Amino acid sequence: MTCVTNLKQISLAFQLWDGDNGDNYPMELSMTNGGAMELALAGDVAGIFRTMSNELNTPKILICPQDTKRTAATDFAVGFSNANISYFVGLDANHKSPQMILSGDDNFVVNGKPIQSGVLNLWTNASVKWTFKRHHYAGNIALTDGSVRSEIPRKELQQAFQQTGLATNRLAIP
Repeated sequence: MTCVTNLKQISLAFQLWDGDNGDNYPMELSMTNGGAMELALAGDVAGIFRTMSNELNTPKILICPQDTKRTAATDFAVGFSNANISYFVGLDANHKSPQMILSGDDNFVVNGKPIQSGVLNLWTNASVKWTFKRHHYAGNIALTDGSVRSEIPRKELQQAFQQTGLATNRLAIP
């Protein structure tokens, strides 16, 4: 349940940031305009969340309690990195498309291979499945409308990406 609450808070932080920045998420605005577009395109998930640090309040919500590989950071300053984050960010998410995937658990495989840190181009015909780690072949995702879909079964994860309306979902993986 804590993971769902974390994603709800992350979603709310994106909405607050969006409201203060001309209806744009950090990955939609260049760094010269206060955003994190260049960081996002480089797969720097920590940079995206650091840009939103005022809205997030604490980096502790960026760790899923079931993620035993990562540790929570105490602040967004020195040392804060992708190693302190359990959730991916949907690079093409925007408030105009309510069913876009904004963020979610990063414990999945694509075409049978574990995902790697960085930018993932996820085609809708790719086989995407949750791993056993964290939520036992299930996971959670936050949508741009502010909702969180919890405990999505392994077989429904691919459908969630297909429902975004994009042929390719670009994800920043921590």
